[in-house]
Amino acid sequence: MSLEALNERVRTDLSYINFGGTDWIQPRSHKDGHVYDAIIVGGGQSGLGIAFGLLRERISNILVIDENPEGYEGPWDTYARMVTLRTPKHLTSIDLGVPSLTFRAWWEAQVGLQGWEQLDKIPRGSWMDYLRWYRNILNLPVINNTKLQHIEPLNEGLHCLQVCKNGAIKEKLLARKVILATGIQGGGEWHVPRFISESLPKSLYSHTSESIDFNKLKGKKLAILGGGASAFDNANYALSKGASEVHVFVRRKELPRINPIRQMEVSGMIERFPAFSDEEKYASMVHFFKHNQPPTNDIFERASNWPGFRLHLGAPWLHVEEDQGCASVTTPHGKDSFDFLIVSTGLITDPALRPELKSVEKYIARWKDYYKAPDDIANPLIDAHPYLSNGFSFMSKDKAGEAMLYGLFSFNYSALISCGLAASALSGMRYGIPRIVTAIADQLFLDDRNEKLRDFLSYHVEEFVGEWPRKESASPMK
Repeated sequence: MSLEALNERVRTDLSYINFGGTDWIQPRSHKDGHVYDAIIVGGGQSGLGIAFGLLRERISNILVIDENPEGYEGPWDTYARMVTLRTPKHLTSIDLGVPSLTFRAWWEAQVGLQGWEQLDKIPRGSWMDYLRWYRNILNLPVINNTKLQHIEPLNEGLHCLQVCKNGAIKEKLLARKVILATGIQGGGEWHVPRFISESLPKSLYSHTSESIDFNKLKGKKLAILGGGASAFDNANYALSKGASEVHVFVRRKELPRINPIRQMEVSGMIERFPAFSDEEKYASMVHFFKHNQPPTNDIFERASNWPGFRLHLGAPWLHVEEDQGCASVTTPHGKDSFDFLIVSTGLITDPALRPELKSVEKYIARWKDYYKAPDDIANPLIDAHPYLSNGFSFMSKDKAGEAMLYGLFSFNYSALISCGLAASALSGMRYGIPRIVTAIADQLFLDDRNEKLRDFLSYHVEEFVGEWPRKESASPMK
């Protein structure tokens, strides 16, 4: 099958499920402009999948905005540096149960069944190409180079989104529902330990989430802080670009070996996680946090086979300082000097770190507001996560904030504690997207309950036209 034939098959499949039916939501008007039923912030895999889900529910007055240029949404062609995705290739995600929209269908259309069978893991660049195809074949309403700056709640259940287009033009968008499909960093910020940021000039270090010119690091000696998968992705990438040495420093005495996501994928914990009690959710995530996602076996082998690769276990960074234009790093094993540092220390989740939530952040309930964990497992990093509904909506600390937060949804890493991996891992999206789409549609329906009931009770269109007793035919049959 060619890609052209697959495109036709997609169109046929969508017609079979009556995709694109008439909307059931009455449009709203406002003196300040058009009102969208939903605006999705983020045009990566989550945002695209939610947009498709809403369109399937006959909610088409929607918009997706993304701050990046078209085709560069998400991390895949920006700061992600793994060779392949870590997710098993057979898991489905944003296709939402339409076989012709799966990555496998797209891949086989170009390389055939044998090509699929030979594939081990999905190449990172191919996944981004699939997302580009997915957006185009579904004709999803995405506008790029549009960055959300601020969300301001209005009366009548509306939100005003202040956005910046193309880095300069400021505009206001109105929406009944706002979905933050903003990925890994969308619930907080990437974390750089203060002892690094306060001791070194920015020219000597970068976080793995930042753009790094590896061509300028050719022949250089680098150090990476962190023992997770991203640290090894960056080590391998730097060495492949010509770095002379890359030293990976890990606080633990052994590398993590267990990936709890693999167990969650087959045990029902991803799709059924919201059914847990708060106590069970908290305990599960405490355990999850103990296991930093290990590197895949292939990426570890690839990195460790480079002559310039070095691994330092049980070697936390105790101190860093600038020394004659280089970065000096002190560990329990001594001191060494490097041309450049790469920080792979993950992120911190807290709504207070998000500038777009400045007007409503004080109302957002955190886990610490709803659940007091036992002292032996209490974790302040978990406590700072927002406490979300099972439908990914923000919850208020008190009555005063309920109207301010109504209609705001968070489908990013900040949903991890409340909703599990449904919005935080590719393997969870096939379960999380239908859940948030249902929650949004339910809210929109209930917002208009009075009109819906009035129209229902006043409906008097006659459908049946039969008569009894039947009129005698003017020319009866003999």
